[in-house]
Amino acid sequence: MTQKSLVDELQQLQLAVELIELGARLQVLETETEISRARLVKLYKEVRGVSPPKGMLPFSTDWFMTWQPNLHASLFHGFYRRLKAQGASRMNAFVKAYRFYLEHVGEDEPVLALTRAWTLVRFFESDLLEVANCKTCSGHFVVHAHTPSHDYVCGICQPPSRAGKTAARRKAREELALEQSAAVASLG
Repeated sequence: MTQKSLVDELQQLQLAVELIELGARLQVLETETEISRARLVKLYKEVRGVSPPKGMLPFSTDWFMTWQPNLHASLFHGFYRRLKAQGASRMNAFVKAYRFYLEHVGEDEPVLALTRAWTLVRFFESDLLEVANCKTCSGHFVVHAHTPSHDYVCGICQPPSRAGKTAARRKAREELALEQSAAVASLG
C-alpha cells in the first residue's frame, strides 16, 4: 500500500483551488490533479458555491483560428512559451500565463476562458497547433499544424473587414437605448 505524501496532497489541493478560482471545468481538474472526482465536486462547490458546470470540453482547433480568438490565444501562448522556456513546470507556467493574460486583456469575461487556454496547450502538446511568424510584424501567432506559413500575415496586420464592428454596433444600440429611456423619463 502506497502512502500519499501530505505535502503532495496539499499541493494538489492548492492547484485545484487556484484552477477553480480561475474558472476551470471539472474535466480539467480531473486531468491535472490526482484528486478523486467526488472530492473535486465537493471542493468546487465549496470554492464557487455552486455545482460544477456539465457538458463537453471544446474539441476543435478551428475556434482558435478565427480573428479575435486567435489574437487572444496567441497572446496567452506567448506568455506560456516564455515561462516554459524559463524553466517553469507545465502547470505552474499555465496558471501564471493565464494570470498574465487576464492582467493584459483587463476584461471581466475574457475571450479566452481558462478551459479554452488549457485546451490550447493540449492541442500544442498533441501537435495539432503550432506557431507561425507574421511576415509583416514578425509576431508569433497560433496556426494549424503542418500548414504552409512562409507567407503568413496575422489578424492584426490584416484584420478581416468585419473586425470590431460587433462592439461598435453594441455601443450604438446601448447609446440609443439610453437616449430613448431619457426621452421617456422626460415625458413622465
